[in-house]
Amino acid sequence: MRGPLIRLVCLLSLLIASSASAVTMNWTFVGNAGNLADPDPSTASCGLTFFEPCGAVSYAYSIGTYEVTNAQYAEFLNAKATVADPFGLYNTNMANPSPYYQGGAHGGITRSGLPGSYAYTAISGRENMPVNNVSFYDALRFANWMNNGQGIGDTETGAYTLLGGTPTPSNGGTITRNPSATIAVTSESEWYKSAYYSAASTSYFDYPAGSNTQTGCWRPSVSDTTNSANCDRAVNDLTIRGSYIGSPSPYGTFDQGGNVWEWNETLEVTSNGPYRQLRGGDFYYDAYNFYAGSRTWGLESDESNNSGFRLAMIPEPSTALLVIVGLLGLAGRRRVSA
Repeated sequence: MRGPLIRLVCLLSLLIASSASAVTMNWTFVGNAGNLADPDPSTASCGLTFFEPCGAVSYAYSIGTYEVTNAQYAEFLNAKATVADPFGLYNTNMANPSPYYQGGAHGGITRSGLPGSYAYTAISGRENMPVNNVSFYDALRFANWMNNGQGIGDTETGAYTLLGGTPTPSNGGTITRNPSATIAVTSESEWYKSAYYSAASTSYFDYPAGSNTQTGCWRPSVSDTTNSANCDRAVNDLTIRGSYIGSPSPYGTFDQGGNVWEWNETLEVTSNGPYRQLRGGDFYYDAYNFYAGSRTWGLESDESNNSGFRLAMIPEPSTALLVIVGLLGLAGRRRVSA
């Protein structure tokens, strides 16, 4: 009992700390704990061997309804990279919003000031587009900061332990999620389940908008049709999160197909260096990349204009925890009014 109680207290502390912080996130609950992995051999592409069944998750969790955005990442930078940026959290390509065919980077964040007084601002109109030009290590550090309550929260410990004090951690090729993590970069199966699994049928779709038909690449509209996404240069740029309103996953997430590839935790070590897997395709390539059996990989330090990330929260706060939070809020109101 002591272990679960400690996790309950830690998560409660996290929620209290986050309630006064700048970044708020939309979370989608993914229940049906203990679901079976996808039995389709053509989509068995998880894990180190590339042929492991994917999608089985033994616990309930929540996942970001959307990818982490420029506005959210800018708040992170303003909390952790104003005096200096020793971990290289900011990539100067972020300041270039021009499209790739004009030599641009589709960036969404500018930096002003000098070392000691940096300030970061999401570019107007791009605030709610997914952040890009971020490495796997940037994603881990953002997750640690969120895990630690934001604000002055540490970037090197928490959900993950990063050693060495440099942009590329000395333990880069061996970093795994710590058992006490409450907010983390998605595991591959967490990502896969939220994109393709149907709790109603206890089976998997081939594409992440609840369909076995390949997703269509179209510009978003207020009358958005089902199973469409930002892909195959239909927009030639990123789109605002959730723009494809008629194309949620079965659980209710958006953009798990298109916009940007999303880092996940799966590690592959080769002679060329440690790689991490990415899922979901992007705005440039066709929708085959959304297929459940498709994924790509990148060096952990890669910072690309078509790569971003999404977070998971583990475990989902229990009813008891929500009651405790509510009682604390009530107690706070009583103290104020007393």
